[in-house]
Amino acid sequence: MKIISSMSPWRAAILAIAFTTAGHAEENQKGTVPAQELQAKFDYCRTCHGVSGQGFRGAYPMPRLAGQQPEYIENQLRAFIERRRTNPVMFNVAHVLSPEMIDGLAERFKELNPKPLGGAPKELVAEGKTIFEDGLPSADVPPCASCHGPEAKGDGSFPRLAGQLNDYIFNKLTNWTKERGQDPAHPDTSAIMEPIAHKLTQAQIAAVAAYLSYLE
Repeated sequence: MKIISSMSPWRAAILAIAFTTAGHAEENQKGTVPAQELQAKFDYCRTCHGVSGQGFRGAYPMPRLAGQQPEYIENQLRAFIERRRTNPVMFNVAHVLSPEMIDGLAERFKELNPKPLGGAPKELVAEGKTIFEDGLPSADVPPCASCHGPEAKGDGSFPRLAGQLNDYIFNKLTNWTKERGQDPAHPDTSAIMEPIAHKLTQAQIAAVAAYLSYLE
């Protein structure tokens, strides 16, 4: 697999947006959550996201959190709390969490590494791999790897996509503006994905999602 520069123009653009909300990432002296409380909340999260955080297919696909970048999990929980990202269920879950609990949960999920659930059409994987690595120059779509890493494991605020449920990725990318970036006055890192999501066809999204769903 080819190595993509870790500081592409797209990645630099995302970082620039992230810095506008740097106040959320200030390092403060934080206490620790009692182990019993952390375990109880962790178990609660796993009722939807899978016993090993591998995701779950039910009435709606629940995303994989295993191996996810802690900073990304923290950012998204704040986005739910601040209603920059719309999800009534996750708002109810997130708004009662203390900063210490959020940190603890993010670190716990980062440590998990179950096998991907897979299940996507394998005939789409080759096309998805090409889009992930090379992008679509004719449509001004950059390589996904330029921000998410050559192995799709993410980095900091850039989320891990490896092993993510294909139907979850498809649903999110095809409905991006209905859930993300709901506070235009305070844009976050989701802003850079909006034009990319709109430039991809549903067939292309399905191919990328299939490829990512099998990555470990």
